[in-house]
Amino acid sequence: MRMGPREIIFLVVLLVVPVASYFYVFKPRNQEIKQAQVEVENKQAKLDKLREVTGQIEDLGMAIDHGRAAINLVEAKLPSARDVEVMLEDVWKHAAEARLNVKSVKSEKSVPLAGYMEQPLRVSMAGEFKGFYDFLIALENLPRITRIHEMTLDQTPSRGSGRDSERQVMKADFVLSIYFEPTAEDTQ
Repeated sequence: MRMGPREIIFLVVLLVVPVASYFYVFKPRNQEIKQAQVEVENKQAKLDKLREVTGQIEDLGMAIDHGRAAINLVEAKLPSARDVEVMLEDVWKHAAEARLNVKSVKSEKSVPLAGYMEQPLRVSMAGEFKGFYDFLIALENLPRITRIHEMTLDQTPSRGSGRDSERQVMKADFVLSIYFEPTAEDTQ
């Protein structure tokens, strides 16, 4: 069988059509498909991240509720401005129970803080160390918020006779801060 020019052209066209279709149709389509797959993977990763974040929203809501409960607990421990005097009476009662001698109390200017006020009191007291320790424990157990800072302790021998001459007397100078809810006058 002999092939004429017509058969050769037909054979060449038959071979060129699949090669041309590969380069002009299939190869670009394959690139588009790969690009679409990459976009799908990226969008799937974003969806997974979004699911994770939305799952944390419930946890975040619980954390906010716990934070609000903690704030309410702290606010419950803040006396009102008129209850500060009652609290001071409790503090001095505990000092008397611990057999401490309160030498001086000087009230300093109230300090406004974020949503509450601080009333610093410069206190000087003396007594036995055990009494001072008991006083600090009693302060810690008060249902209200207090803070002691700028504390200095000095130990001096007591002046007494017999067994009392062996006792050591502590002299304590410190700032006792009492926190309270401000009144309308305090915030102006």
